[in-house]
Amino acid sequence: PAAAVALADGTAVEIATGAQLPAGATGVVRREHGRLERGRLYATTPAPGQDVRPRGQECRRGEELLPAGRVVTPAVLGLAAAAGHDRLTVHRRPTVELLVLGDELLDSGLPGPGLVRDALGPLLTPWLASAGAELIARRQIRDDFALLRDAVRRSPADVVVTTGGTAAGPVDFLHPALAQARARLLVDGVAVRPGHPMLLAALPDGRHLVGLPGNPLAAVAGAVTLALPLLDTLSGRPVPAHRVERAAVDLPGHPRDTRLLPVVRTDEGVAALAFDGPAMLRGLALAEALAVVVPGGVAAGGRVELLPVP
Repeated sequence: PAAAVALADGTAVEIATGAQLPAGATGVVRREHGRLERGRLYATTPAPGQDVRPRGQECRRGEELLPAGRVVTPAVLGLAAAAGHDRLTVHRRPTVELLVLGDELLDSGLPGPGLVRDALGPLLTPWLASAGAELIARRQIRDDFALLRDAVRRSPADVVVTTGGTAAGPVDFLHPALAQARARLLVDGVAVRPGHPMLLAALPDGRHLVGLPGNPLAAVAGAVTLALPLLDTLSGRPVPAHRVERAAVDLPGHPRDTRLLPVVRTDEGVAALAFDGPAMLRGLALAEALAVVVPGGVAAGGRVELLPVP
């Protein structure tokens, strides 16, 4: 093989692309840049290191190839193999069970009197997966205390996500069910509109429950505030950095609470969309981000923090 031949000054040997260089070689002449006649090579003398991949070009011994928290993609697997790694230490994907609460919910067809379509099941399923979760079940639970209590107690998932039942109405059974399950409330309401009755609870066996409000946009606020950051943490991912941009127009705020507004980007900055009520999703479907509007609002030209829409 070419690598076993030691080259003297002024000599050359044919070599395959990507092969190890023989001792004494200083550069490579591509076939199309020279010609071989009667055992002589006619070409411009290559510059030192020409068309040679030196050792340590991509990484050096002891150097960190990728920071912790990166998602293992096919490219990451290829890099690991190229660097000689046979095994990687990774976080297990957290399992999630989605419990959609309510007697009034339909999973198909047009809504009728006293009935509404379940919008959160189709919306949350891909969002949870995008945060690295493995969705093991999506179930609808009727407005029944015992059914909800048992569903929470017996769920095999690392994280239980519920929709609805977080307030104090006549069929809002989530708080009593958590009390019977001896859960510890870590977050019980957030000063944000929409979505203020969201909650986060730790169950005695180490599982977590995220309670999202039943109104769709309010549930979205709870998802981006509690559910997705929790899943990012359990998956070992760094929490995404939030951007701050200029408001193109006045962004109305709540008198006391922070407000999350669906917004789009314009040449002048971000602008709010219509259809931003707690039960609405039309604005979210058009949104490029959610603006975190401080109490009282943000005037045109002011700076506003943006949360990504998953």
